[in-house]
Amino acid sequence: MLHHKFFQHAVRYGLTILLALLLFAGILLITGNKPIPSYRDLFSATFGSAYGFSEVIVAMIPILLTALAVALPSRIGMINVGGEGQLYLGAIFATFAALAFKDLPGWLVLPIMGLLGILGGALWAFLPAFFRSIGLVNETITTLLMNMIAPKIAGLLVFGYWHSPRETNMTPNFVDAARLPTFFGTRIHLGIVFGLVLLVLFWFVMKKTRWGLEMRSIGGNVQAARRNGIPIAPYMIIVFCISGGIAGLAGMAQVSGFYGLLIPNFSPGYGYMGFLISWLAGGDPLGILLMAFVVSIILTGGNMLQITIGLPYAVINLLLAFTLFVVLAKPVLPKLLKRKTA
Repeated sequence: MLHHKFFQHAVRYGLTILLALLLFAGILLITGNKPIPSYRDLFSATFGSAYGFSEVIVAMIPILLTALAVALPSRIGMINVGGEGQLYLGAIFATFAALAFKDLPGWLVLPIMGLLGILGGALWAFLPAFFRSIGLVNETITTLLMNMIAPKIAGLLVFGYWHSPRETNMTPNFVDAARLPTFFGTRIHLGIVFGLVLLVLFWFVMKKTRWGLEMRSIGGNVQAARRNGIPIAPYMIIVFCISGGIAGLAGMAQVSGFYGLLIPNFSPGYGYMGFLISWLAGGDPLGILLMAFVVSIILTGGNMLQITIGLPYAVINLLLAFTLFVVLAKPVLPKLLKRKTA
């Protein structure tokens, strides 16, 4: 059953990407580039070597986690656009732990960093969740606004209290004990394990537990769920804070596993990419995994196209936009065609 579902997802998203690539070929032609050599360079950069493929997995880690941070509250009808801010707060809290407890052994400092990273993201998600639970402000508005604040806090701390003696735009390097372990001599770090374990846990909770059933009930019909005695407000706050904690863990993984320090603008928009992936996948765990992998291929291959053919990175973002357009258009086009022929 699982293999059949995976095959269905692979075919569906494969066709989506193929159509997006065909649309993007037009952009390449307009910019004076040949599509086939460009795509060959893109796939050679990602699948042509063990290093290239490992970089795809590295790029996949933060967006897989932030996509899960969007998918979880969507099951109770909440929209978390704040993954970017929650990721930053997780990175900030984890950096505090790395700098404050640098003399502790790794088996102790890394769990502290992870817990504080989760706490930072959860705290940043609490206010939007609380305001939504009492019907005061929609969480979409508050999370978007808080996304603008979080990088400023990171910049204030990096340029002010935490800056390195050598450079003012970064913190001191984390000690080895505060770095997540990597695998196979690559830059793939323990964050990928976090993402895969949480993905399986998300599937299990939603499909196999009473909590998942109650969450789906709230997302399906909140009034009916309330009449059945399900505590709506506590669910909203707890689930949204958990989702913020997942995004915060992504921030911890980036500063500990990838950078080994904190810089003001370390995220190129991982929170927004996670939002895109979750919506492309419809919140489905297998779909999230596949789409996170595909988007990581585009991001990693896009870096290579900047070097090989001088393609502006903004043009690579068009490929992501075309992918989103194709996915969103699929359920709409049959209705439009049916209306036209009627």
